Amino acid sequence: MTAAPLHPFDDLTAFRALAAERLGSFAHTTVPDAPGLRRAGVVLCVVEHEGIPSVILIRRAYRGRNAGQWGLPGGRLEDGETPEEAALRELREEIGLAAGAGDVLGRLDDFPATSGFSITPIVVVLDEPGPLRPSPDEVHSVHHTSLRKLADDDTPRWVPQPDGGHLLQMWLGPDWRVHAPTGAMLWQFREVVLLGRHVRVADFVQPDWTRN
Repeated sequence: MTAAPLHPFDDLTAFRALAAERLGSFAHTTVPDAPGLRRAGVVLCVVEHEGIPSVILIRRAYRGRNAGQWGLPGGRLEDGETPEEAALRELREEIGLAAGAGDVLGRLDDFPATSGFSITPIVVVLDEPGPLRPSPDEVHSVHHTSLRKLADDDTPRWVPQPDGGHLLQMWLGPDWRVHAPTGAMLWQFREVVLLGRHVRVADFVQPDWTRN
């Protein structure tokens, strides 16, 4: 009897194939250069955590820019860097994981943050990431959220705003709610990569405290 194929949410190899296919057919958008615009790259890094394919998130150190906020490993581009190069460098510097160009499956839309940064999300899969080594100067804690949790119908919630808009909250745990920009990038990853739906996120509402 032939074994049933493993579901991409439960098997890293199956997920890699699915993600590469879906990202390959996704025409990402790029924020054009403009006076004062700064650029950053972040990594949606998928690894096995306790045997379950999961995305790594961090809680930033309670100092400096974005103090205590939920985020993805990443940071601003240095002179001459591409968003992919910056994202992979920051992945190593912030949490000690080494990834190369061969681990990159693709990218999602640039997100125009109200902080003045254009953030480029890079999708990476690591089979053997090795031990986490978070930098205490930049990272308060490291967390994992499973692909199944991201794909759950109850994870994205839309909170009505006084101006008639809606604020996205990604409910990844009882006390774990992630807003845009990070929440928007997680939602697009969910929709495009996990569910196969091409969506855009550039107009998502961002809380005032993300401007810093």
